[in-house]
Amino acid sequence: MLKRKLLAATIAATLCGASQAAVDFNGFASIKGGMALGSGDTLYGYDDDFSFKNESLAALQVKSDLGDKLSVTAQLLGRGANDWDVKFEWAFLSYDLTDSLRVNAGRLRTPFYKYSDFRDVGYAYDWSRVPQSVYGLGFDNIEGASLYHTTTLGNFDSSLQLIVGSYDGDAAIGDAAADAQIDNVTGVAWELGQDGYSFRMAYLVGKTTFYVDPLDNGTTGLYAQLRAFGLGALAGELDIVDESSSFAGIGFNIDKNDWLIVSEITKASVDNSFISDQESYYISVGHRFDNITPYVSFEKEDNKAKTELYAGVPAASPIFAPVAGLVNQMEMERNSINLGVRYDFHPSAAFKAQYTNADNKTADRKDSVLVVGVDLVF
Repeated sequence: MLKRKLLAATIAATLCGASQAAVDFNGFASIKGGMALGSGDTLYGYDDDFSFKNESLAALQVKSDLGDKLSVTAQLLGRGANDWDVKFEWAFLSYDLTDSLRVNAGRLRTPFYKYSDFRDVGYAYDWSRVPQSVYGLGFDNIEGASLYHTTTLGNFDSSLQLIVGSYDGDAAIGDAAADAQIDNVTGVAWELGQDGYSFRMAYLVGKTTFYVDPLDNGTTGLYAQLRAFGLGALAGELDIVDESSSFAGIGFNIDKNDWLIVSEITKASVDNSFISDQESYYISVGHRFDNITPYVSFEKEDNKAKTELYAGVPAASPIFAPVAGLVNQMEMERNSINLGVRYDFHPSAAFKAQYTNADNKTADRKDSVLVVGVDLVF
């Protein structure tokens, strides 16, 4: 906490000293504790030991208006799961071209989902966490620029965002760690809303490269072994080097007469690779009773392994097992049910409790977890 305050104070002093501009501070935090409920259950990083670190976080956002339509924003965030190490989640410049048109440039949140900008701000939604089956693509930010346009179209409020950039950082493929590089990210997100109803769509493309040590490593990696067996074409179909990738998502939200319904459907794919097409959706229904909101949601993740990639490899071949294992690990069919409640006990804070039961049909196992905590803004 002291580290975060000192860093924020340093930034504020630097900004004020450089331009004498006004600096605004705000922040948010989530203090959550939870545990898996069954012996041997593991879900979302929880096991059968109660933990407060796994999903707790705290963030401070600094914004300075530099005048003449120019501003700078930085968000510092520390996660309990990362020993509260503070990192820049956002850092970008904004320039207002007109009253309805703004350009941002720097480290930005990628607009994949409805709650992309607020996925860490637990106070912004009723759940204890955003639906992991949908919000699990593996990265959230890019280095780039976006053009944001707001207007009215008839009786509808319209928000249109165009974005370009790239990502270079860590990723996870199944149980393996990977270095990811996604270039030429280009996308659009558009949301229309009217009187408690909204509809959103997003589409992004890019060129994706993943380096996974057991696969790409020198002469000992799987791809090198395939080439040694004369299967260079198969290695090319499996590896992930500058491959075309895409993301598509649609969603809707209804907030009417104290009923809250929200749903999103997404599909992500990486062509010419062993990564399966990732198809997911969720639907959530809740009802507000003054300051108490119970809800139930259902999530589905359905990723089909590309078994056609190794269909021509003889089962007796020594490389059949590692290739099949690589491809099949991307198979995932999991249904999750969430039951929860939100209690707004303070104008800036909400207590939440959520029970999740996940049925992993691929692995033939069920895991459940209970999480309680407080989300707040300041």
